[in-house]
Amino acid sequence: MKNDIIPAVTRRSFLKKTTSAALGTIFAPYISGCNIDVAQPMVRQLGRIGFEATTFALGGQASLQWTPDDVDPVNIILKAFDLGINYYDTSNLYGPSQLNFGKAFRELDLIPGAGYNESLRKSIFLTTKTHIRWGKGTPEIEGVSSRSNGSTAEGAVGDIKRSLSQMFGDGQGNYPKGAYLDMVLTHNLNTMAEVDALYTGLYDTDPKAEEIGTLAALRDLRDGTNLTGLNPDEEKLIRHIGFSGHYSSPVMMEMIHRDKENLLDGMLVAINSNDRLRFNMQHNVIPVAKARNMGVIAMKVFADGAMYTKEATWSRVPDHVVRSVGSKEIPSKPLVEYALTTPGIDTAIIGIGEISNDKNKCQLRQNIASAQITPNGLTETERQEVEDLTKYIKEGETNYFQLTGGLKPGVPRQPVLTQTVDNSDREVKLTWDTAYAGTESLKCYEIYRDNEKIGQVEHKPQISKDPFVYNDKVIDKDRHVYKIVTVDKNDRTADSEPVIAETVG
Repeated sequence: MKNDIIPAVTRRSFLKKTTSAALGTIFAPYISGCNIDVAQPMVRQLGRIGFEATTFALGGQASLQWTPDDVDPVNIILKAFDLGINYYDTSNLYGPSQLNFGKAFRELDLIPGAGYNESLRKSIFLTTKTHIRWGKGTPEIEGVSSRSNGSTAEGAVGDIKRSLSQMFGDGQGNYPKGAYLDMVLTHNLNTMAEVDALYTGLYDTDPKAEEIGTLAALRDLRDGTNLTGLNPDEEKLIRHIGFSGHYSSPVMMEMIHRDKENLLDGMLVAINSNDRLRFNMQHNVIPVAKARNMGVIAMKVFADGAMYTKEATWSRVPDHVVRSVGSKEIPSKPLVEYALTTPGIDTAIIGIGEISNDKNKCQLRQNIASAQITPNGLTETERQEVEDLTKYIKEGETNYFQLTGGLKPGVPRQPVLTQTVDNSDREVKLTWDTAYAGTESLKCYEIYRDNEKIGQVEHKPQISKDPFVYNDKVIDKDRHVYKIVTVDKNDRTADSEPVIAETVG
């Protein structure tokens, strides 16, 4: 796929032509007025978590965070419940979002105590997020951002208790016994230094340590243990742990590779039809997460509104909230379908700016209807049509939140050669870490000795720090030069640096 930017006149001609063709094919039923009343929303299993999540999930931003004066955010949440949605997303960084959920939960009798509707609480999946990287200590490290709307004095544990208080308690730090969160995500992972911070003390937990990362603290809150010394009452406040990322697929892959305990049950990841214009998620981190059987949740389906009226920049004020349903040129339905037919995606969180009694103007009803699609509901050709429809919006820069580059297959990383000699038997062992995929998925790695291909290894998602391996039995004692070549689906290649097997004997 090319990432060329075309002149405005050409772009307008392209959109007119492509939109006309698209609306006559895969989008026609939607535009002509399909049935948007969904009696029973479609569900998919959320990885090894086992929960069957509705394919549309309510995001905690848009009007739940930046609320326009004429919008009641609580009504959006109540409407989602009424329409059968069972996955809900929010964050400690989303301003009043958690408080809005708290107001809705009171109306729905979801507060443990008098009148508690426990069966309704069990039927939904509630995820929040913390951007705090430390359970204990606040060292200033380059590349590590640790933010919260509240005080960070109590680290990640304080952030989780803040969430519980805002959604189930008094909003002042108190929450009732029996309140819990289904999943907590370490939010907005961007750098390798943040991965280092999050994992600090996880595998050698010492309550006397000056610094303990957020993952060890979350594990205590999940298991009801006090290995960190940060959970003295041994409370069980969360059920699952995961992480989110908009920016760097390589960093997110590293986050999974370091997980030796299957601690990470879920991943929230940016994915939309312009994903392959940048360092993509769909051929890099998503397959790794799915190979670990994590629940994978899509976000940024509309590029935070940049596919429509909003500039390609982070939303910050109510005026940034998109309140219309798609546009004449770019219907919302194919964008939702693209995200949900990306291999590995289980559900998609979508923020709602506007609900209405007019079904044609109600984003919630429209997006729920658009989400009624199976994982294979679009063919590869149809997915390409959606990409062609959106790739020139905002000069191809809608995915401002995503790492640039990565359009070509990457080289095998960290190639290492070792050799052993036992009597007359000589064996050369090559190891390497996964290459990163460009716009197409990876197929295999070809092995060359002295510029002659001697074998290949199928590419599979690398799910741990264990590398790929190729063993070569050599019948002589001479010096040999090896290289490992990445091959992608379109047979594009990328060569590793040569590695040398020196003369033996």
